[in-house]
Amino acid sequence: MNLQFIIVNVVATAALDQPVDLEFLRERFPKYILHDQDIYGGRVAYYKTENMQGKVSIFWSGKLISVGTKSIEKAEQELRLTAEALNARLKVEPKIKNIIATTTLNTEKDMDQIITELQEDKKIHVIYEPEQFPAAIIKLPINQTAKATILLFGSGKLVCVGLSRTEQIKKAIETIKSKLET
Repeated sequence: MNLQFIIVNVVATAALDQPVDLEFLRERFPKYILHDQDIYGGRVAYYKTENMQGKVSIFWSGKLISVGTKSIEKAEQELRLTAEALNARLKVEPKIKNIIATTTLNTEKDMDQIITELQEDKKIHVIYEPEQFPAAIIKLPINQTAKATILLFGSGKLVCVGLSRTEQIKKAIETIKSKLET
């Protein structure tokens, strides 16, 4: 099955071996740090350089969250580069928390028919309320611990969230695609 998807966002976390003085960061990196006392009570700063694809949230506790990259490698790299810029070491290595991917399925079926077919599988939970949201929200178990949330639009566009490995995304999309081809 020839299946392609595009990763549009990767969320990854890590933690430094020390707390961070966010006010000092703003003074040290005025061009790259956004720190506002009104945002989360001043407990977080955002770090972004012109070479970064995403941005890294830096919490006073030393926790780091990378968002906005389009690959696992880039997310991990930006967390490590942030630690280097702060002259700190990572106490907790980067961990991928969520990968958001998109693809388009070629289907001739209308949404009502799609929903009916998906609901036949008792493992799949589907919510479709087009007056509230234009996509079907599909909860799909991948294995014992991973569950995908898929947004499926009438155009065939599919957005997959909630998984932390590309193999899981591929399996989720293949599962939905095979259900719609029967």
